[in-house]
Amino acid sequence: MKSHSCYDAIPTSSKLVIFDTTLQVKKAFFALVANGVRAAPLWDSKLQCFVGMLTITDFINILHRYYKSPLVQIYELEDHKIETWRGLFNNTPVYFEILKILITNRVCLFSLFDAIYSLLKNKIHRLPVIDPASGNVLHILTHKRILKFLHIFGSMIPRPRFLQRQIREVPIGTFKHIATIQESASVYDALSIFVERRVSALPVVNERGKVVALYSRFDVINLAAQKNYNNLNMTMREAIASRFCCVEGVLKCYPHETLETIINRIAQAEVHRLVLVDSDDVVRGIVSLSDLLQALILSPAGIDALYS
Repeated sequence: MKSHSCYDAIPTSSKLVIFDTTLQVKKAFFALVANGVRAAPLWDSKLQCFVGMLTITDFINILHRYYKSPLVQIYELEDHKIETWRGLFNNTPVYFEILKILITNRVCLFSLFDAIYSLLKNKIHRLPVIDPASGNVLHILTHKRILKFLHIFGSMIPRPRFLQRQIREVPIGTFKHIATIQESASVYDALSIFVERRVSALPVVNERGKVVALYSRFDVINLAAQKNYNNLNMTMREAIASRFCCVEGVLKCYPHETLETIINRIAQAEVHRLVLVDSDDVVRGIVSLSDLLQALILSPAGIDALYS
């Protein structure tokens, strides 16, 4: 990872969506849905530079903050421009600071190791790859893309022996205080957990504790596409039944499976996490891309638990 730059991980063909900050919010989120992307760099035409990223997290934070607010009707927010919408929080987006650092340090030349370190240290899921000459964003580098790169080129290097160990034997993943949600709970309850626990997905469980679905941050964007953001009291069961795009589904893993098996499953299915379950399909943990990148790349280099 130290010998390859971020540019090396850019696919031959990929999609990049960029929004001007004067774009209406409702059009921006509809564009995310239509293009199947989770984030877009923001261009300020007045300043003639990139000033941040619009992500699903922005949408979740706004919905959670204003859904029960007596001061603002939620439907009024969709007519706001991105620059107005982001100003409602009156804080500096983390991506703005990161973008300034990336442009200054010519992130296109960053090693993949440095990119992984930055992703996990800042607890973010995507990193803009910026052309050092023009300052243009070329690609959005994600955990998923890095693992795919490692999966493709990993065959050229010797496989570490610990990949053959069972997941119950290695401290990789989250096994305590797992955030789950009942299928009878409301979508607003799910948004509250996303905001308060800063998790990216919730296993949805039935009354017996068995996992029946996975509700991720990206699923929330369906509320924008279907204009259901005035109905956050719908149950998780209803929300799951109504979603129509980019459904990750529930991919599981079991304590007896090896780390290599789990890595292959995540890479081939192109998902962000696996739900660790027992023989009764009861949730026992989560193994995410962050967990795997920490274990495979940073921990061997003596850098531990940046994302915990």
